[in-house]
Amino acid sequence: MPGAASNNKNPARLRVAAIDFLNPAPLMWDFEHPPRAAQLAEHYTLHYTQPSLCADELLAARADLGLIPIASLTPDLAIVPGTVIASLDHVRSILLLIKEPFTLETVRTVAADTASRSSLAYAEILFRKFSGNHPEFVPAPADPVAMLANADAAILIGDPALIAHESRSAVEAAIGPCHWLDLAHEWRARTGLPWVAAVWAVRPEALPANSLTPAQLIEDLSVSRDHGLQNIDRIVSDWTPRISIPPATIEDYLRRNIHYTLDPGCLQTIRLFRQYAAEVEVLPPLPALRFL
Repeated sequence: MPGAASNNKNPARLRVAAIDFLNPAPLMWDFEHPPRAAQLAEHYTLHYTQPSLCADELLAARADLGLIPIASLTPDLAIVPGTVIASLDHVRSILLLIKEPFTLETVRTVAADTASRSSLAYAEILFRKFSGNHPEFVPAPADPVAMLANADAAILIGDPALIAHESRSAVEAAIGPCHWLDLAHEWRARTGLPWVAAVWAVRPEALPANSLTPAQLIEDLSVSRDHGLQNIDRIVSDWTPRISIPPATIEDYLRRNIHYTLDPGCLQTIRLFRQYAAEVEVLPPLPALRFL
C-alpha cells in the first residue's frame, strides 16, 4: 500500500517521489506488492505527492527519483528510459470543459486544476498556438460545477476528470451544455503524435551514493511496469473502492487509454511539446533531453 516502504532516514536507499493516482498504478506494482516489494525496499524509499511537486522535490534534493510531468524536466534531471505515462489518442483523464456558446477561440477564463504542470502547458499550447487565444487561467479546486460557475472553461486532471466523465449528465444539468475536449486527442489531432504526461526522472549524482547502477534502476522500473500490466485485474479490484467509476471503466482506461512504453514517438512528443511551450512562453527552453 502507498507509504508502506517509506523511511527517509536510511541514506543507502534512493528516495522516490511517486504519485498516488490511478494511471501510475501499474508502474508502482512491484513497489507495493510482494514478492518484489521487500526486495525493492532495500534500495528505495517511497513517498507519495502531487505530480506538480515531484520535480520540486528532485531539484531541491529532497528526492532522488520522481515520476514527473514533462513540463518539469530540466537539464539537471535525467530521463530514465523505458517507462512513461502517455496516450496514443484519447486519454480520458485530461479534460477541458468549455461552456457553450464559448469555443477554443472565444474562452476568456479557464478554471484550472493545478495537479499537473504538463496538462496546463498542453492547454496553454492548445489555446495560444493552435487557437490564437490567450485566456486567463485561474487556479481552482477540481470540482467541475463550481469551476464552470465562475469561468468559461475548466481543466480537470487525473481521477477528477475520470469521475467527471461518469457524471456528465449531472454536470450539464447544473451548468448547461458543454464541449468535452480530451486534451490528448486534441494534441494527437494537431501533431499526429502521442500525448505524453510524465516520465521517471532521476538526479544522476544520487545513484552512486545509493549503490545503484543505471542498468539496475532501468530494470527495476521496467519490470515493475511489466508486472503491473500483467495484474490489471487486481489493480481494478484495488481501485474500485477508491474511485467513483465502474470497474469496467477503470480496466478500459488502464488497458486502452494509457500507454506505458517510452518509445520514439513519445520522445518526439516531449521534444515538440517543449519547443511549442517555449514558443508560446509557457515554459523555458529545454535545448536537449538528458537520459540516464
